[in-house]
Amino acid sequence: MARKPKGDPVSGWVALDKPLEMTSTEAVARVKRLFNAQKAGHAGTLDPLATGILPIALGEATKTVAFLMEADKAYRFTLRWGVSTDSQDLEGRVIARSDIRPGAEAIATALARFVGEIDQVPPQFSAIRVEGERAYDLARGGVSVELAPRRVRLHAARLLEITDPDMATFELRSGKGFYVRALVRDLAAALGAEAVVTDLRRTMVGQFTGDVSISLDSLAGIEDKARLRERLLPIETALDDIPALAINAEDASKLRQGRALVLLPHQMEEIRPHFRPRQAADWDATRAVLAMWRGQAIALGEARAGKFSPVRVFHIEEEI
Repeated sequence: MARKPKGDPVSGWVALDKPLEMTSTEAVARVKRLFNAQKAGHAGTLDPLATGILPIALGEATKTVAFLMEADKAYRFTLRWGVSTDSQDLEGRVIARSDIRPGAEAIATALARFVGEIDQVPPQFSAIRVEGERAYDLARGGVSVELAPRRVRLHAARLLEITDPDMATFELRSGKGFYVRALVRDLAAALGAEAVVTDLRRTMVGQFTGDVSISLDSLAGIEDKARLRERLLPIETALDDIPALAINAEDASKLRQGRALVLLPHQMEEIRPHFRPRQAADWDATRAVLAMWRGQAIALGEARAGKFSPVRVFHIEEEI
């Protein structure tokens, strides 16, 4: 007999405003404990020295994490000229110094060269796995590894202000896999300078922004379980750019049983224009569609050849 999972069957997203000096893993554990959730995960690691939006999935929402990992992200950050460290932030060991303090025009000109698709070498202190080990664990152990460049996209970036000759503040919007610390490293190199990140805040992950975010202290201050669950965002929040398919109760029951649906020609015509290339872990999500019944996400699947085949079925307690 299968063991009953510990905790409550809570499902949804929390747009956590992660505090400083807390790992993403610790943040997930805290949120999971507050909701007494059976399972939890997050979409996109934030370093302990970074703050801001950390989307945390509870219960059935964990089945959509792979899609949110593909979402665009936005950051606001400050760098300090004059010094570089092995981690590209204030936590690392100083490896170089410089007296060069670039001006606004030089910074803007150099920054513009990084906008678009670029090849970026991830920082040594990153979560990338190297022969089964995290790069940051190897780096902290004094092991230097050669990380291959990755193709990433910087959609937009701009210099906001130079508060003093040593400090400059920026904002940017990027695609998946982009490292702000690597940009600071490469921007400084392009200007013949040295720099580190002193403050980093993520302001957006897909549809998750500051408008819907909440702090750990605020969550911890909600003692009523019903009110706490009201702070959860729906499962489909992470799937905002995926076409929705309206279904009826009979279709919802079929999908809950893992059965495919036959689509009418007009249904295919309505959703086809919204298809775009996507990868979602273990399946090709190029034709991903979200089946909805009465405003509730029932299943995520693939629409092809006049059929909708469920790949991820959401088992919410509410009766159909």
